[in-house]
Amino acid sequence: MSVAAAIQGRDAVFELGPLALSCGRVIADARLAYRVFGELNDARSNLVLYPSSYGAWPEDIDWVVGPILDPARFCVLVVSQFGNGRSSSPSTSAMGLAEDGWVISHADNVAAQKRLIREVFGVDRLALIYGWSMGAQQAYHWGALEPDAVARICCLCGTARTTPHNRLFLLSLRQALTADPAWDGRRFTAHPGQGLRTFALIYASWAASQAFYREGRHRALGFADVEEYVERSWLPAYRRHDPHDLLTMLDTWLANDLGAALGVALGDGQPLELAAALGRITARTTVIAGSHDLYFPPDDCAAEAALIPGARFEVLESVLGHRAGNPRDAPAEQALIRAALERLLME
Repeated sequence: MSVAAAIQGRDAVFELGPLALSCGRVIADARLAYRVFGELNDARSNLVLYPSSYGAWPEDIDWVVGPILDPARFCVLVVSQFGNGRSSSPSTSAMGLAEDGWVISHADNVAAQKRLIREVFGVDRLALIYGWSMGAQQAYHWGALEPDAVARICCLCGTARTTPHNRLFLLSLRQALTADPAWDGRRFTAHPGQGLRTFALIYASWAASQAFYREGRHRALGFADVEEYVERSWLPAYRRHDPHDLLTMLDTWLANDLGAALGVALGDGQPLELAAALGRITARTTVIAGSHDLYFPPDDCAAEAALIPGARFEVLESVLGHRAGNPRDAPAEQALIRAALERLLME
């Protein structure tokens, strides 16, 4: 297959049937939406899993295929996490919200993805999991929950457990959205226009760094000021989503705790200490932190990397902030990530 042909993604949906969640609820007709690039080799040893980040659809993040993940070398599987509007979500199924006891755990995403790679692709061991942000959270969970099923993980700008400071950011987003008059305490009765605008303002102030704005990077993109930048660039990205889906993904991020997930998976329900949880990872691991990431600062990422046997920790120097890990239009950051990934693949 030519590189040009390999970069043409193929969309599909995997029907899981009834799926029991860690929270005790059951999705009656669960489904995973995914996009595939490239082909499996004869040994089925080249499958790369690329789980989605917050609010991302495949078309938002699949630019990585080519510049960073070579589809002539790998079969790249981009999977939408539960709640993002493509896989099972409140907008597409009978799923409820946290107010009614519905919370998706990353362990639920891993369990469904594991069935996908085995039942559809016939693969028992992934060559690599490449994840940014919430995708990195899923990569950590894969590494610890399924240590024999992953050869390598590359975690960009994410942590295995949501920190207290990161939690405050997420709670501010949830509060902004549910403060809209359309929220009745359990669901939205109309489009939450004001809530979404506040949501976007908060998000834009965290996702890009202080240096990004100080250097006028938003103006270089063609926006007159930060208000126009939020209105024209950030707000449309969230308006396209059902607000219930936005809440579901926030609650998954809030619940991100590898030790707690392992406690449930191992049967007694008692959370493991983070050191013990990360110590279960046997995959060759690279952790990449953005130098100016306000969500997942280098110190937080380095502390977790130190708990993973043999893990390599690298800092991606960039004023893009959290978005340095998803540098669609930033060739310098792409090159740094590509080099770090190549080092991992050579180990």
